[in-house]
Amino acid sequence: MATRRGFLGGATAAGAVTILGAGPAPAVDASQPTLVDPVLQERVARDAILAANSGMRSHYAVLKADLIKHLGPVVVVQNDAKGGRFTLVHEGARESVHPVAEIFELAKSISHVPLGVFAIIAPYLSDKVPNLPNGHRIDPHDLRMVAFKEAGGTGWIAPLQAYADTLLAARRQLPKANIPTEMVTSCTKVIDGALAFIDASVAAGSFDIKSFGDFSGSVYAPIRTNMKHAAHAQIAGVEGLMRRWRARVGEEAWKDLYTVVLSQWATSVLNQNSIIIRPCMNPAKVATHLIDLPAAEPPSDPVHVALDNLARIVQDNIAAEMVFPADTVLADALKGPQDLLSDEILDQLGGGAAADGAASVSAPVASEEACPFHVRAR
Repeated sequence: MATRRGFLGGATAAGAVTILGAGPAPAVDASQPTLVDPVLQERVARDAILAANSGMRSHYAVLKADLIKHLGPVVVVQNDAKGGRFTLVHEGARESVHPVAEIFELAKSISHVPLGVFAIIAPYLSDKVPNLPNGHRIDPHDLRMVAFKEAGGTGWIAPLQAYADTLLAARRQLPKANIPTEMVTSCTKVIDGALAFIDASVAAGSFDIKSFGDFSGSVYAPIRTNMKHAAHAQIAGVEGLMRRWRARVGEEAWKDLYTVVLSQWATSVLNQNSIIIRPCMNPAKVATHLIDLPAAEPPSDPVHVALDNLARIVQDNIAAEMVFPADTVLADALKGPQDLLSDEILDQLGGGAAADGAASVSAPVASEEACPFHVRAR
């Protein structure tokens, strides 16, 4: 089904008279014969009807603003380059922490080197898909949009050489960074592979999708090694923090914990922090209390954005059962991320059930020792 967000998020239409700057419409005495513009009469009538929704939205906003003050316990996760900024909101107090060790960021930094090279050369690629084993996976239209500069241009050379200087500086410092020996080796291989590609491309004055693919393929294994170290650091940091906060909040309150994970669309499905946190929550409520909230850009005040959305969800959970006591399907729509009109629209369009086009992804389950909720019962 579809969401109440369509009703609550859209702006209420303003009266036509007000929009035109003519001031409020005069009151009409229905008992007296009068000449009334039918268009104006219709606008006045419709504005009176729309005022009911304006009143609802006003009172709804007041309830939401007041409810925010009473939410808890809540963990808000803002995904970032450091593995996530976590904030606990409980009993009027807040604590914010970056729990993930810096190894996470260091491992990802070098793993992102192929993307750094790609970002420089991409506009100068040929807009023709080459005959490669994975060529059928490249959308020709997307390629034409990315390769928006002349393929023979040389504007990529200077920034690529500058990036090579950055990589050389990082390579020299690897042995002094106090990181695992295995990571020193893997990072060295990634950087050396990038430098070799840059040197060859600059010397030839050209590159193509195949030459870049040869480079990126050659550093796949060391990147996987870095990913292993990054994942280990993130799991250890997040699980440790959740254990500490759970002890502070107490088992009874923790059973009702809400977690709101803010992320960008590209990482909103099977988000790494959501995966780690899931087994730390009450299994009976995690499906409704772990909320992934994708956004186009990181919000300036992520905690407020999370709590504002959560307040809407919580009050709609109660409103749904009271507004639609005889229709559990509509009640579930008001409580969930669907739009209330979705089923009706699908029926009228002949589209059938919404579920036909939605892929469901199940998150992997962590081991019992990770951060199990049921440890309490042992």
